[in-house]
Amino acid sequence: MTSQVSSPAEQTDGTVVGEQRKPGGAKDVRRLDRVIIRFAGDSGDGMQLTGDRFTSETASFGNDLSTLPNFPAEIRAPAGTLPGVSSFQLHFADHDILTPGDAPNVLVAMNPAALKANIGDLPRGAEIIVNTDEFTKRALQKVGYDASPLEDGSLDGYSLHPVPLTTLTVEALKEFDLSRKEAERSKNMFALGLLSWMYHRPTEGTEKFLRSKFAKKPEIAEANIAAYRAGWNFGETTEDFAVSYEVAPAAKAFPVGTYRNISGNLALAYGLVAASQQADLPLFLGSYPITPASDILHELSKHKNFGVRTFQAEDEIAGIGAALGAAFGGSLAVTTTSGPGVALKSETIGLAVSLELPLLVVDIQRGGPSTGLPTKTEQADLLQAMYGRNGEAPVPVVAPMTPADCFDAALEAARIALTYRTPVFLLSDGYLANGSEPWRIPDLDELPDLRVQFAQGPNHTLDDGTEVFWPYKRDPQTLARPWAVPGTPGLEHRIGGIEKQDGTGNISYDPANHDFMVRTRQAKIDGIEVPDIEVDDPHEAKALVLGWGSTYGPITAAVRRLRRAGESIAQAHLRHLNPFPRNLGEVLGRYDKVVIPEMNLGQLATLIRAKYLVDAHSYNQVNGMPFKAEQLAAALKEAIND
Repeated sequence: MTSQVSSPAEQTDGTVVGEQRKPGGAKDVRRLDRVIIRFAGDSGDGMQLTGDRFTSETASFGNDLSTLPNFPAEIRAPAGTLPGVSSFQLHFADHDILTPGDAPNVLVAMNPAALKANIGDLPRGAEIIVNTDEFTKRALQKVGYDASPLEDGSLDGYSLHPVPLTTLTVEALKEFDLSRKEAERSKNMFALGLLSWMYHRPTEGTEKFLRSKFAKKPEIAEANIAAYRAGWNFGETTEDFAVSYEVAPAAKAFPVGTYRNISGNLALAYGLVAASQQADLPLFLGSYPITPASDILHELSKHKNFGVRTFQAEDEIAGIGAALGAAFGGSLAVTTTSGPGVALKSETIGLAVSLELPLLVVDIQRGGPSTGLPTKTEQADLLQAMYGRNGEAPVPVVAPMTPADCFDAALEAARIALTYRTPVFLLSDGYLANGSEPWRIPDLDELPDLRVQFAQGPNHTLDDGTEVFWPYKRDPQTLARPWAVPGTPGLEHRIGGIEKQDGTGNISYDPANHDFMVRTRQAKIDGIEVPDIEVDDPHEAKALVLGWGSTYGPITAAVRRLRRAGESIAQAHLRHLNPFPRNLGEVLGRYDKVVIPEMNLGQLATLIRAKYLVDAHSYNQVNGMPFKAEQLAAALKEAIND
């Protein structure tokens, strides 16, 4: 979905901004500036699809938005249990927003497990829509309810809407030749229709999507559309929903342009394709499926028309081995994985450092250690990316800030890899990978020129006047070695993991040469040109909050809250983690206090303390979920006022 917007950004509080009473007894329409909705149910109830469709219609309407899908690691967890609950949270607004929101205004609970798993996140007064058909005695007992919460008064502080979603869906589909079980599967579309009515969402896109998704089963498509329309009509006619809500398009939230909703993994995949086009190189992905990185493999496999070649290897080691071979052959080479896969790829990453070939290692971080929390987010691979190889094997590290920023981060990682002939780590995470937000589609002339020059012939003259090719003769500016495509006459040279002689690339065990090569490879990384870090400090604060990666949204939202409350605090965010920006030390030295929030136990803080001797304060969380803005604001306030 794309939409056109114009005007610069602004930000307001989330409040009711107006109410319109319709004549003739029609339902009231209340105008809001933002809403947070969470769909929750069994992992087989289609909550991710429901949330995704609501998000797509919201994006096409022109709201700013941010999403948080949250689902079990099991493909099909036990039905009706707390571990099996899948949810999708969407925050949308008529102004610039940064996070999926702290607490839902609306919870759609498809069963008792969904209610119990999520009720603790709801503020008093929130609306709860429950599927009463699922609140059977057995289902209640399965999650530890002694009595139905719909009847025992425990939900009196909320605006409860009991709706027999399953019964209504089956009744709406009785004209179709479907079994009851088949008809029940469309209850998520009934819920989507109801919520679409409540918040005045467009409907055409969802109906078109359903017809496309079930093109080979037109009766299923029409049944889902019928359930969707029935949900809409139920909202329009039932007396239980006396008010609907409008959230105006975010006309002032974005620069002029054409926008679409995009997830982090999709943006990253598009960024890789764009990088290969801008470099005029074929794109090769060598990968082994792993949550939450697999979507990149799935997406890139669709783009053979852009010269993309994808190889689903038998394991992680084969995936990166094939990618490194493709880099040697002259491709823009990529391997995608998560933390456990990085551990398996580490020796080949070290080989890429030794060979000095461009290779993108995309790590979509998740909770660990070991297989850990496959569907949850974490930032705990930073030190692994920095140091997780034998010997001195320095590698640049780049981290995107938001789902849409994954596109630009992919281009930046490719620029560094191609310019400096080095593997590069791109550290995204599960929160960015699965979350989504509006993305302005860039014009082609905004993209960087990434074209490279392959070696064409001899580059060195021996003392006797003979012209030869030296594979490790370096560019004096970048210290990058030549990129010689195999098969080019006269450019034959030795490769492998054994230390090379400076210049010639011949095998060398000479201690002085090894010391020189180690220091040269480090100097190449240290010399990478990266932009200075920018500081947001309108009030000359004494405290700085420093972040990296996906903490950008929660940190920025927390900083805005503190400033509106009269606190003075500065903010800076790192995209480049190796090398650090040249001015980082000077920036850190300006402030009495530096606070670093991370979804780990303080890995960036450790690096900052070691390099700059700054007494950086850590604020850490490793619960598999992103920071909440309110929680972070409270922690930052305590830190700066301590």
